[in-house]
Amino acid sequence: MNPYDNLLNECSILDVEVYEVSMKNKGLYSDNVIWINKLLPTLIEKYCVLAEEVGHHHTTTGDILDLTSIENRKQELRARSWAYERLIPISNIIEAHKLHIVNRYELADFFNVTEEFLDAALEWYKSKYGLCVSIYNFTVCFEPSGVIEMFEWLDTPILTYGS
Repeated sequence: MNPYDNLLNECSILDVEVYEVSMKNKGLYSDNVIWINKLLPTLIEKYCVLAEEVGHHHTTTGDILDLTSIENRKQELRARSWAYERLIPISNIIEAHKLHIVNRYELADFFNVTEEFLDAALEWYKSKYGLCVSIYNFTVCFEPSGVIEMFEWLDTPILTYGS
């Protein structure tokens, strides 16, 4: 089963209805209903949009269509950050490193997301953690992109992945 169908199944478990319709926006969430623009060109793009809309289900209250409101923009960011952490968890960036994924195209493919979604997620992580974050024996760098792995038998780290 593809990732989009898996997320659709999760929506069903959450009692969230999902409809694909022609619309101006890429997606919309309201009252346990998600609408996805059926004209989006790829299933991967629909997957990214669906994840953000599921993020709204988990994080948003009220009508936030007016993005001139600071509170509405904050709620929009919370939904996007939920989607980023769901589709691109930092622990899986380390897994991609272990699989010798070496560029942004391959990384987006590994996560089944668009390159634009990947870039936005990495920018969001950078705003959350700074240039790098250490997890276990790894340091994930967001600028420049890469993973540094610490080896116990060495005194210095070795950069083993970058793009």
